[in-house]
Amino acid sequence: MPTILVREETLDPGFIPPALPGREREYRILEERYRTRLGRGVPYHTLITGGVGSGKTALARRLSDDLRQRVKIGGLPIHPLYVNCWRRASDRTVLLDLLRGVGVSLPDRGYGLSEMLDVFEQGIRRDPRHLLVVLDEVGALVRQGTKLVYLLSRAHEVGLGSISLLLIAPDDILPFLDSASRSSFGVTHRLHLVPYDVVQLEVILSARAKLALRPGSYSPEVLAQVAHSAGATGDARFALEVLSSAAQAAESAGRDEITPEDVRAAKGSIAPTLTEEKLTGLSGTALLVLLGLARSLKGPHSNATTEKVRQAYAVVAEEHGEKPMSRVTFWRTIKELERDGLVEVEAAAAAGHSARLAMNELPASTLELLVEERVRPRRSRKR
Repeated sequence: MPTILVREETLDPGFIPPALPGREREYRILEERYRTRLGRGVPYHTLITGGVGSGKTALARRLSDDLRQRVKIGGLPIHPLYVNCWRRASDRTVLLDLLRGVGVSLPDRGYGLSEMLDVFEQGIRRDPRHLLVVLDEVGALVRQGTKLVYLLSRAHEVGLGSISLLLIAPDDILPFLDSASRSSFGVTHRLHLVPYDVVQLEVILSARAKLALRPGSYSPEVLAQVAHSAGATGDARFALEVLSSAAQAAESAGRDEITPEDVRAAKGSIAPTLTEEKLTGLSGTALLVLLGLARSLKGPHSNATTEKVRQAYAVVAEEHGEKPMSRVTFWRTIKELERDGLVEVEAAAAAGHSARLAMNELPASTLELLVEERVRPRRSRKR
């Protein structure tokens, strides 16, 4: 069987790539802030916010690993500790993970928070290092009324040693912290990541594909198609999941290259938005346009020109005894289908060129079958 996925783990959200396409500016900002402050022997705390798949965790982990290799604070090496607070949603369970990170193992039960902090301090003193504590999904901890953020951000004052914090959350959680904790995060100690755009997603996918997939098993067009499938949300995690699933689908089918149909199948299985209920509510004319689109997409390309789809629709209309609609009405129908999330309209590449139409919700062959099932009864009734 052909092998497409040669390093599948590099498409996993937990994989931290050597470079972060689309986040170079944000990386430089954070790296400069931490390197400057830590180089002066002063801890630094910051909060990274952004939506799902915006690169928050990858940015934090790439930064913490690079700082570990390059920077010292007061002669102390930097030791990153990462905790996902969604899985450890209390001060005590987070601290248990931090204890393990400094080489101390305590039972899950039997110790209070103050006792655990004493043991934590002892662990740090046995092997002096500057801890860079990354608390991911920290909102889960904040909702529990955390005291740990205060204790870690004021580590020198409470005798815990040398600690910097890097918090990660979808939204700004600082207003929900106590005023003493907030004061450790000045106005400039925050960085918000906007969603990736389609071009950035393509660059990310290209970089990961080079790591994960066999050369020649994918095309730039397929990567662009995957990027467009995630373009509405800018979610890089979702884009990588679609690419991985498409590669698996191609392998399972015995092919040595990912096709646009594999991408549509992957997108439809992960996040289906084109439901049979949506098709049932469409007019006969809209169904015929979709049928023309499905036939236009049954090939090696991820999209088709508006003119090609219009011509395919005209053939379909004649097959079903309908008079083809005008160009203006056809375009109006396309825009209605786009509004309903059934068609993607990609702008023309240049003046004088036709716009391109795509559909990444399910394989074109499946869409053709589903639409045919609905237009046949209508045709029979007319007869």
